[in-house]
Amino acid sequence: MSTTELVPAAGADLAQEQQRVQKALARRQVLVYALRVGILVVSLGAWELAARVGWIDPFFFSMPSQIVDQIWVWATEGTSQGSLWKQILVTMEETVIGFLIGAVAGVIAGILLGRVKLLADVFSVYIKVANSIPRVVLGSVFIIALGLGMASKVALAVVMVFFVVFGNAFQGVREADRNLIANAHILGASRWQVTFTVVLPSAMSWILASLHVSFGFALVGAVVGEFLGAKQGIGLLIATAQGAFNAAGVFASMIILAVVALGAEYAIEVLENVLLKWRPPQFADTGY
Repeated sequence: MSTTELVPAAGADLAQEQQRVQKALARRQVLVYALRVGILVVSLGAWELAARVGWIDPFFFSMPSQIVDQIWVWATEGTSQGSLWKQILVTMEETVIGFLIGAVAGVIAGILLGRVKLLADVFSVYIKVANSIPRVVLGSVFIIALGLGMASKVALAVVMVFFVVFGNAFQGVREADRNLIANAHILGASRWQVTFTVVLPSAMSWILASLHVSFGFALVGAVVGEFLGAKQGIGLLIATAQGAFNAAGVFASMIILAVVALGAEYAIEVLENVLLKWRPPQFADTGY
């Protein structure tokens, strides 16, 4: 058989293999979504059944139907603090501002200390001490110093985010390929050119991985700050529901926060795909 006959045959085999892999991936994706929905339905059904037959006390643990009713009442009639959407907007504003400030500060500090050993040696002990302070204590301090407004919640969110992003950025810089750095210096690149063209892209995966976790921490910081003392926000809703022994209200607030966090996770994933287009595609898991 000639070479010209072998090339089309190889191309056809490759196309068939790609189609097989794509179909396998599609089937696996359907299976994943089906299992997710199934687990959710079974869990909620078991919870509702256990509450209705008396296996658990709905006064303490509520039930899915009561939680849905509570969210509907909040959405249509408002909460004791005003519109539900206003409470969500306040918490999201505090979370996003704290997340952005903490992430930017963490990246800058991580790169600086990762690249300048003297700074790392000097400030490492202070960072360890600050990171060891319980966040709830800091929340109380911020409320005393900054009041019940947005500033205290943003400050707590910044602290929650900073150390997570800083640790990943610092480690990402330290894990950069030393051979690439040495080659860049040999070619005449300055220290900061090496930082922005070699070290930062190398650490980008570490930094973006920390963002997935740190947004959740920012949300926790904002909600904890509101729980300790606030005029509006989801944290205040939780505190009010707790004070009224309204278990459905507490669970409803948790579900709202979970939906917000999932939306933010999706947005960060989109951002990661945009920023890491240069990364070679990973091999696909077809389940075989």
